[in-house]
Amino acid sequence: MTFDHDIIMAYVDGELDLVTSRRIERAAEQDQALAAMIAQQRALKTRLKAHFDPALDEPLPERLTRPLEVAAIPVSDARRRFGWPTFAAMAASLALGLVIGPRLLAPDTALETATGAGPVGVRGEMLVAQGGLADALDRQLASAQPASTDIRIGLTFRDRQGAVCRSFDSAAIAGIACRQDDRWALRQAVAGSAQSTYRQAGASDLLAAVDAMRAGDVADAATERAWQAGGWVAPRPGRPGRR
Repeated sequence: MTFDHDIIMAYVDGELDLVTSRRIERAAEQDQALAAMIAQQRALKTRLKAHFDPALDEPLPERLTRPLEVAAIPVSDARRRFGWPTFAAMAASLALGLVIGPRLLAPDTALETATGAGPVGVRGEMLVAQGGLADALDRQLASAQPASTDIRIGLTFRDRQGAVCRSFDSAAIAGIACRQDDRWALRQAVAGSAQSTYRQAGASDLLAAVDAMRAGDVADAATERAWQAGGWVAPRPGRPGRR
């Protein structure tokens, strides 16, 4: 019996039923490749948690936890699987959306959308990184970035459509941007580290998003450098890189 990548991820996250889990464990005893895949996913989960834990360890503000006591949101799509609690991420997304939306539209804030002002701009129907944020996404490697930088790059990975995506954090905004049409299109945007009221909820939301979006492992230092050299285009598995 073979187990695909999503099933192994669900097993590592403790989301499978007991019978399926036991089948995987028995198969791993005989299949070194499967055992290695499980070990790799466990190591990746540890890395993801280590990246976001400083914020996740902070208690949620009462204004965010109170709605959880009176509301329930059904999840009908079994394929939309998160490695961490989906319900908390959705609740956090709702609360954070009320904060980020107005800031993106306000011309006198750090997230001003006028050309050349602030880290986020509007291009057609896309929110895109610009200015210092675009430079950081283009130039900074997560494995080798200045300790004093205002914008920190977190994780680099390929999404399920094959685009290179990078998580980032700054005082004004944190999020995930993916390479699209030679720009960095924002796929997730939450309050930055300066917004302490929402920081824990935002980190949880991004953690769930990275886990849901990525196809395969987070890029290591060598892979990250190779993708940067190729214009942040990741070769498809089994295909040669861009020359």
